[in-house]
Amino acid sequence: MTALVRWPRRRRPVPESWPPVVFRWDLDKTYLKSDFDSLRGLVRIPFEKAENKVAVPGVVPLIRGLRRLATERGQDIRILFLSASPPQIARSIKAKLKLDGIEYDGIVFKNQLHHIVRGRFRNLREQVGYKLTELLKSRPQMPAGSREILFGDDWESDPIIYSLYADIAAGRIEAAEIAPVLHTIGVDLRLIDEIGKRTAAVDRAEIVGRIFINLERRTPPRMFSSFGARLVPAFNYFQTAVCLYEMGHLTLPAVAEVATEIIEDAGHTPQRLSNSLANIVRRGHIRPASAASVRATLQPIGLLASRRRAGSRAFWRRLRKRLFSRPDDRRMAALPPSTAIDYAALVANWRAARQERTA
Repeated sequence: MTALVRWPRRRRPVPESWPPVVFRWDLDKTYLKSDFDSLRGLVRIPFEKAENKVAVPGVVPLIRGLRRLATERGQDIRILFLSASPPQIARSIKAKLKLDGIEYDGIVFKNQLHHIVRGRFRNLREQVGYKLTELLKSRPQMPAGSREILFGDDWESDPIIYSLYADIAAGRIEAAEIAPVLHTIGVDLRLIDEIGKRTAAVDRAEIVGRIFINLERRTPPRMFSSFGARLVPAFNYFQTAVCLYEMGHLTLPAVAEVATEIIEDAGHTPQRLSNSLANIVRRGHIRPASAASVRATLQPIGLLASRRRAGSRAFWRRLRKRLFSRPDDRRMAALPPSTAIDYAALVANWRAARQERTA
């Protein structure tokens, strides 16, 4: 008679109340697939109806998954959008978010008409001063003790904006150091003064957990090495989703929903997603153990290509880990080690690269 094998029970830790979390999103090229490459596409954007706007594959189920898990465990959550688009398109943007079933807690648009009336035409395309001011302005309104996860793209200057915001909040850079950097970028003097005042008013805390940059321009990830481990360049939202799973913000079923949409809407194959998973592990943004859990869930349902069968001992070890792992067992990952960023050199390189692109 075969003896019944009893696996040791793993006690499920009862977490203390989950700390509040704020997810901030850029809109164009991060949530929406906006066409800035041609004059025709740029002109068409303000006149697009909500049903004609297209979300970046995977972003909708990802945001829904963030909200769903936070709601299930009673976590205070904010989902905010910061757009450089004018408020004249607010109606269609809000309608699009409603069509996608996205619950959000705030959205800010850039008042371009205000700059035109006052003859500040340089401010129409300058985003660093505008976005940094808005981020600092809204921080005191966020829940006490909240951490933030920021989402942008590699189209313009989101990596610099978000990194400056994180380091200002953490107290690693003071107002006197910020001004020369902003002046080099070309930020309006009025905004430089306002940023300096708001910097002095921000409570010093390590609030930014991760900065995710959607590589819409397919910029090589090594180009972002100067920003440190806090910034994660991602080729698709599947890579972002597995990072958020490891951080404790997404469940494995939510990761599967993101993978499904990317396969259906972006034409990715299970093999290509397997390559994406291997890539994000190789670049050190998630642990191999987390990747193994993702594979154990997504391979049996055909969302990831199968690997060669491993030895039986390794197989049972992964199976046991998967069966006994629950979303609440995972503590939110510690903040990545801070990296001192040489903003003067970084901005000089950024400007040179931008001039090369526009030449």
